[in-house]
Amino acid sequence: QVQLVESGGGLVQAGDSLRLSCAASGRNVNNYAMAWFRQAPGKEREFVAAVNWSGGITYQADSVKGRFTISRDNAKNTVYLQMNSLKPEDTAVYYCAAGSQSGSRRAVSYNHWGQGTQVTVSS
Repeated sequence: QVQLVESGGGLVQAGDSLRLSCAASGRNVNNYAMAWFRQAPGKEREFVAAVNWSGGITYQADSVKGRFTISRDNAKNTVYLQMNSLKPEDTAVYYCAAGSQSGSRRAVSYNHWGQGTQVTVSS
């Protein structure tokens, strides 16, 4: 079983930066593709970014391209989401996910999820 724990969320102003972390534990966690999704109130969960098992290939949603960067440190079993130039529309609960399909933008492709961390961006 894989456990994922997110941290790093908070309340910031537009234009600020935040770095989210996702600590993974369990068997063979470094073999999984990892991703970040987010869900705003009243909206569906949406793909933000993904990274393959080695960290060498990354994917981003168009809405965050150029502002958000996903990375992973397999020595620390941790995935990061560096978020720069934050906008009020980035406000959401951010979830870390693990799955076997590298680069998938579909939530159903991921079978392990964290509990989420709230990011609120004020204007």
